[in-house]
Amino acid sequence: MNMTKRIQMLYGAKHLPFGQDVPDEGLYVPPRVDNFVTRVIATINEGGYAVCTGEPGQGKSVVSRLIARQLGQMDGVKVGIIDHPQSRVSDFYRELGEHFDIPMNVYNRFSGFKSLRNHWLGHIESTLVRPVLLIDEAQEMASSAFTELRILSSKDFDARCLLTVVFFGDARLIERFRTPELVPLATRIRTRLHLEPASREELRALLEHRMEAAGVPQLMTPELVVTLCERAGGNPRALLNMAAELLHVGAEKQVERLDEKLFLEVFSPPIAKGRPVAVATAPTKARLVAAGERRAP
Repeated sequence: MNMTKRIQMLYGAKHLPFGQDVPDEGLYVPPRVDNFVTRVIATINEGGYAVCTGEPGQGKSVVSRLIARQLGQMDGVKVGIIDHPQSRVSDFYRELGEHFDIPMNVYNRFSGFKSLRNHWLGHIESTLVRPVLLIDEAQEMASSAFTELRILSSKDFDARCLLTVVFFGDARLIERFRTPELVPLATRIRTRLHLEPASREELRALLEHRMEAAGVPQLMTPELVVTLCERAGGNPRALLNMAAELLHVGAEKQVERLDEKLFLEVFSPPIAKGRPVAVATAPTKARLVAAGERRAP
C-alpha cells in the first residue's frame, strides 16, 4: 500500500490535505487574491495586462491555477500558458504558435506576426472575448520578447489590445518593469497583485481550510496549528511542507492526531552525543523555510 492510501485510510482523509495537487475546493483563496482574479477575469472582453508578484512560496501558483480554472469554465476563451519564458524571440513566437494552433516559420517573423494577429482578431470577432496568455517566471523573460509581445498585441495605434496577458514573477519582475526598455509595457499594466508574507491569521485560515476540505478538521491539535503558523515565517509553502512532513511521519508512527510532541520529534535539532540532555527547542524560522523548500506546496 502506498503512503497516500495509507494516510487516507488511517485518518479518513478524502485526499492529502497539504499536497500540491489538492482538488480546487482545497485551495484557500484570501480576499485580496479573489479580488485580483475577479479583476483579471473582467478584462477578457477588452484585453490588457496584469501582473502578480511575490517571493517563492507566497502563492503565485495558486493564483495562476485559479485564473486558469475560471477561464476554462468560460465559453470561447482560449488560454495559452508559457512556463519557460527564457526563450529567444524566435522561440517565443514558436511557442505562441503552438498554444494558439498556428504553424510558425521562425525564419519569417513578420509572417508569424501577421498570422498571430489575424488569428486573434478572428477569435475576438467570433467570441467577443480576448485570448489569454499566462506567463510564469516572467522575470526570466528577455526584454526583446516583452517588447515584441507589446507590439504584437497592440492595434489601432494602441487603442485596442488583442490579448489579456497575466505575468507572474518574483520581486525581480518589478525591477525589470522599471527599466527604460520596459517602461512602455509597465505603464500599460492595469491590474496588480503583490503577495506579501502571510500573517499568522492567514496561515491559520489556510491550514484549517486545507484540513476541512480534506474531511479531517481535527487532524492537528490547536496547539500544533499555532506552532506551525508561528514557525512558517509568513510563507504558505513552508507551512504546507512542514505540515506534509508531519503527516507522513505521523502515518508511519500511526499516531491518532498530529501534535506538538511530534513536531519536536521531527524538527528539533539532534542532541550531540556526549553532551548534557537539554530541553528540545523549536527550530529557527530560517531552518524551517529552508526545509520547506524541499517540497512544493
